[in-house]
Amino acid sequence: MKKVLIYKGFERFWHWTQSVLIIFLAITGFEIHGSFSFFGFENAVKYHNIAAVILIVLIIFAIFWHFTTGEWRQYLPTFENLRGQINFYLLGIFKGSPHPFKKTTLSKLNPLQRLTYLGLKLLVIPVMVTTGLLYLYYRYPQNTKIEALNIDSLAPIAILHTIGAFLLVAFIIAHLYLITTGESVTSNLNAMITGYENLHDEHNTEERSVNTENISESRV
Repeated sequence: MKKVLIYKGFERFWHWTQSVLIIFLAITGFEIHGSFSFFGFENAVKYHNIAAVILIVLIIFAIFWHFTTGEWRQYLPTFENLRGQINFYLLGIFKGSPHPFKKTTLSKLNPLQRLTYLGLKLLVIPVMVTTGLLYLYYRYPQNTKIEALNIDSLAPIAILHTIGAFLLVAFIIAHLYLITTGESVTSNLNAMITGYENLHDEHNTEERSVNTENISESRV
């Protein structure tokens, strides 16, 4: 095993800040819906809007970082060994089977993670941001020059926003569980805190294989 820097500084900052903001948005959002009372309705709305703006700014910086560093390639979908990855999470992990995916600095996400994160980035997050902005700047039909923001009802927007919120909550729950499925219960968590993770040293493995072959040939 070799300790390798997998997650860069901004990547870790973006991950943890985004996580805190999404959880805070979920708490304030469900309070706005009347699920419980903690901050109070008016404060919940105010805090929710502030956190939403901060999240949008963070998303803009994250998009810029992904494209300037080439990290966007990490999310390109692949169906190679996808079935094996699904079988591992459903059955293999409970039998002590080896993980079918070997993480590297150029390929951090297994096939199932790639599809999940791509769906979040291209579908769920854009829907949440769009409906959230419509919520924030909606304008009921009236005689104004801003026709683009005039809408008949907030109901469809509210439904889409709430569905997206439930999907994000479901993802967080699944994500918290999958964190524990690394080499140890805390290895994935430590990697996202420190940036470093213990990976199989493929170079040394190849060298040992070559040396073994040479020894075998010399004996022959």
